[in-house]
Amino acid sequence: MSVGADGGSISTERTPIFPLGTVLFPGGLLPLRIFEARYMDMARDCLKRQRPFGVCLIREGREVGAPATPEPIGCLARIIDCDMQQLGVLQVMTHGGERFRILDSNVNAQGLISADIEMLPDEPDLALPEEFAACQRLLEMVVKDQGDEVFAAPHRFDDAVWVGYRLSEILPAPPAAKQKLLELEDSLSRLSILQRFLEQHGIGAAPDGQQ
Repeated sequence: MSVGADGGSISTERTPIFPLGTVLFPGGLLPLRIFEARYMDMARDCLKRQRPFGVCLIREGREVGAPATPEPIGCLARIIDCDMQQLGVLQVMTHGGERFRILDSNVNAQGLISADIEMLPDEPDLALPEEFAACQRLLEMVVKDQGDEVFAAPHRFDDAVWVGYRLSEILPAPPAAKQKLLELEDSLSRLSILQRFLEQHGIGAAPDGQQ
């Protein structure tokens, strides 16, 4: 690793990029069903070398076929579980790591994108302000309804960064909007946008003691 001009670290090893129609957030869980040869090989190599790959939202193109053009900011994905119950189809569960920015990329003969990336600074832990308590209650309701495993442990309902990322990934917003939320570097700005979304769409939990 080396240090970039903005203080972020730059990977000294090219990182494989998986363009998808979804956005992965730090600390999030993303199941993938992999069947294309280029991504099967990528997953095997990442497992063998215990290294992550990059997940980026597709800017232009499709998930299958010709290499898509990815958004420049994405999130590292680490494989935490894998299985092949069906021949030729690899089921993997990934966990979101650090955010990164693509500095330079190329495509190999197999159609796999690899890139030089710069890691973006982690957002500092921040206690969740009371004004965003409705966001916390909504996440608690989701866990109560769907079980603890809906989010990766530990669950940090009192942390503004964690609450913002988890809400960003579960709310029914377009991928392009989620990409903007990923790119934000201020957790309180992200929460303000999310709370307005909840209010506009009538989503959320009633204050304590009300129905």
